[in-house]
Formats: sequence, C-alpha cells, structure tokens
Amino acid sequence: MKCPILATLAVTIAVAAGYADQSAKTVVVTVNRTPASSGKLMYASYCASCHGVYGKGNGPTAQALRNRPPDLTALSRDNGGRFPLGHVKAVLEFGAASAAHGTVQMPVWGPILRGIDTAYPGQNMGALRIINLSGYLESIQEK
Repeated sequence: MKCPILATLAVTIAVAAGYADQSAKTVVVTVNRTPASSGKLMYASYCASCHGVYGKGNGPTAQALRNRPPDLTALSRDNGGRFPLGHVKAVLEFGAASAAHGTVQMPVWGPILRGIDTAYPGQNMGALRIINLSGYLESIQEK
C-alpha cells in the first residue's frame, strides 16, 4: 500500500518539476514532509526556492525561470490594500491561470500538497495545508 502512494507522489513531483522547466535549465523543488499546521515551514520548503526567503521573488532558482516569480509581500498592496485570500488559495490549488495573476511556470501545488499526508486517509490535509500556507503569505504582507 505504501509503495503505490510513494510512487504516485514521486510521479507528481517529477511532473511538477518538469512543469517548472521553462528554459534549457531544469528547476527541481524537493518536497519534504512538513507539518500541515505550519505555513511558515511549508513556505520555506516549497516556495522559497523560487519566491525567496522573504517572498520578494528572488529565490535561488528564480534565475532559471523565464519570468521572475512575483513579489508575494506585495499581494495586498497590489489588491487595493486587501489580501486576496481566495485568489491565493486558488493559485495554490489549481495553478496560475495567466501570467497576469502569477507566472504560469509555477507548479500546481494542490495535488502535491494533498499527496503528502498519506497517513491521514479520508482527511483533507491538502486543504489544511493550503489554508495555513495562505495564512502565512498574508502574514508577510508589506504594510
């Protein structure tokens, strides 16, 4: 039972890494298990490689992407002073629909985040991860 789940997770990671490959270089984001309750740890593990430690879009792999990742600390400012929670959750779950709403190079994290917590069958830990990661992004908004 554990092997098919791990194989599925490995395929999902490979697909996400391939999706991030928008140039001759390959960008691979390692998906380590982090607590679903910690948006900060999830951000550090899954997002900082592209968006940077402080969310400014200057992570170490950003240079390998065709378009620079967006500055995640400016989401509220760019949305009239309100954090676009619904939009952020949708981008994490389903990916960016257009370059105007975030680079289309970003992997679709929904399936990856749902596949991490195989020890909790029947529970939607992926949704908890997206909520907590979104909450962390809200906490790093520039005032």
